[in-house]
Amino acid sequence: MLLSELLEQIPYTENYKIIDEKPFRYLALSASNINNPNCVFLDSGKYIDNISESVTMVLTVDGLVPKLMNGHYGLCVVEQPRELFFTLHNFLSDKEEYRRESYKTLVGKNCNISSLSYISDANVTIGNNVTIEEFVSIKENVVIGDNSIIRAGTIVGGEGFEFKRVEGGILPVRHLGGVVIGENVEIQYNTCIDKAVYPWDDTVIGDYCKVDNLVHIAHAVKINRNVMVVANSGIGGRSVIKEGTWIGFGATITNGISIGENARANIGSVVTKAVADNESVTGNFAIPH
Repeated sequence: MLLSELLEQIPYTENYKIIDEKPFRYLALSASNINNPNCVFLDSGKYIDNISESVTMVLTVDGLVPKLMNGHYGLCVVEQPRELFFTLHNFLSDKEEYRRESYKTLVGKNCNISSLSYISDANVTIGNNVTIEEFVSIKENVVIGDNSIIRAGTIVGGEGFEFKRVEGGILPVRHLGGVVIGENVEIQYNTCIDKAVYPWDDTVIGDYCKVDNLVHIAHAVKINRNVMVVANSGIGGRSVIKEGTWIGFGATITNGISIGENARANIGSVVTKAVADNESVTGNFAIPH
């Protein structure tokens, strides 16, 4: 795709200037390392050093142009790069070339699926020996591995909470990614697992994880193997929970941070900074304990 061609099709009235235009396949965040060329936004200089090698176009402000010149990407200079970025994302959300390919839902052998559950007719893959209880809702772009259990009332693959303040209102951001649930996972009652924002991305629950009642797992969270998440916890978008970790009752994990292997976020913790391997944190804000 070429940004200049897209800008002619969307209702965007602000002035813009394109420098050394290059094509891209997806939209992404600046540090995302994906296998396709992508377009990102940058409205702060502190993220310049994190621009991935896969980036081919950057939406940015005039003040950052001197620092971004001579990179491996083209530039589009606008007053509100963040707003333009998500306007483009929403526009592309209805385009087949941007969305995931559609396929008929696949269900494995020996599954126990309640007739009172909802499973999308398209873009769901369910493995063997899977149990899905009543009033579960499985949306598009979800994969569930063998021997996993989804308890009553849980929603997998719903729209996440991603909104951007713009002049005159609030812009909702469409979610086009997916959810991947591994093998031998149990998701208990009334939990919500949101799908990722971008079509190339997934929210991931690793093999053998156990997730308790009333847990919220936001878009693009990556939970590794053998993690346990206790009731009433919330894990913010793009956080990474590494193998063998314990998330205690009512813990809150802010977005975009990493919790190391075999770590503990104890009961009621409000975690706003990275947690090291084997570290145990407690409190608001959480500190080693």
